[in-house]
Amino acid sequence: MRWTSALAIYILFWTFSVFLVLPFGVRTSDEAGIERVKGQAESAPHDFAPGKVALRVTIVATILFALFYANYVFEWITPDMVDMTKY
Repeated sequence: MRWTSALAIYILFWTFSVFLVLPFGVRTSDEAGIERVKGQAESAPHDFAPGKVALRVTIVATILFALFYANYVFEWITPDMVDMTKY
């Protein structure tokens, strides 16, 4: 696999991981015990830490990509194994 392909696949894993990680660790103003601003949605997060989210996303994406790459190298699951046209 070329490094450019690996980078593109890693970016895809990173983007997917954002949607996996974002809902975790979010606290609303009500949960934090702080009064909401007028017009603020009840589900709006109280405090958003983009650095913490980016670190979590990077860790998850790196683990997923490592599993993907290990499967690519060691061929644990191949396209022939999941070919649904045979059945």
